[in-house]
Parts: sequence; C-alpha cells; structure tokens
Amino acid sequence: MRRKDREITDLNEIVKIMNKCDTCRIALNDEDGYPYIVPLNFGMEFEGDQMYLYFHGARLGKKLDLIRRDPRAAFEMDCSHNILMYEELMSCTMGYESVMGNGTIEFVEEEKKLDALKIIMRHFHSEDFAFSTKIMPATIAFRLKVNNLSAKRRDNIKPDQKKVHHLSLENSSEQNG
Repeated sequence: MRRKDREITDLNEIVKIMNKCDTCRIALNDEDGYPYIVPLNFGMEFEGDQMYLYFHGARLGKKLDLIRRDPRAAFEMDCSHNILMYEELMSCTMGYESVMGNGTIEFVEEEKKLDALKIIMRHFHSEDFAFSTKIMPATIAFRLKVNNLSAKRRDNIKPDQKKVHHLSLENSSEQNG
C-alpha cells in the first residue's frame, strides 16, 4: 500500500469498517477479458481465524456462470464517505473507509443455506430477523473464503482546522434536491 499513513492493519478495526458497509462488490473473471463487478448485500463470519463473506442470489445468471467457470474473486466495500472542503485553501478532499481483498468462492450446501441467509441478515439487523423461507428454493447462497485483505481510512477532519465544511454524501441529495 502506497499510503501507509492511511493503512489499517488491526483486524478488529477492519471488521468494524466492514460492519458499517452495506454493500460488497465482487469482481469476477469474465470470459471477454474484462472484470465483471457485482454489488451485493453480504454477511460475514469467522470459522476460527478464517473469514468468510456470505452472499445470495437467484439460481441462474451471469454471476453464477462466471463463478462456476472461475471461483477466484476480488472484493471491495467502502463507507463513511464525506467531502471535506477547505475554503481558505480553496481545495477539497474525500474522507472514506474501505476494505478490499480477494479469495475463492464456494457454493453453500442446500442444508446449510438457511444458516448462510441468517448470517447475511445479521449483518443488517442486531438480532435474528424472522423471514419467510418460501423463496429459498429459488435462491442460492455462496461464500467467499478470504485469502487476504487490506483496509484504508482517510479522515481529514482535524480539530485545529477552521472553516471546514463537512458534507456527507448520504445527505447531499436532500440538500441539493
């Protein structure tokens, strides 16, 4: 990583960032030579020291065709986006937290699919969320066994800075709407 001052190496800090993210993008190897990127909801679980990212989707489609052909994938997730504008300096920058890595995707066995879906749901709810299982026959679950990951944070909000405008991207559409 070029910017070591932004690198996060503590696994607990990395997991905290991942817990804030609501989307994980996976990049698959497409047969035309270009990466195929898919944004997905996800869940995370550890088996011992091994991290797994869980996903779900329909039983058919390009994403699954590509995974079956080549299960290697890269992933990326990010959060805490904000534009930092420094009026006196006439400049701006972006604050963020991000995690990326790679691994191998494996399909979850049918008898473990409900558990996989619960892992995904736990990412978005603090307790187990009761959901209908009627759609399960049309759903497939898969997980990415994380081989490596890295994380970065850029937070330029400094207490000594004056006249800094902090614009959250989540609220910018309301402000501009």
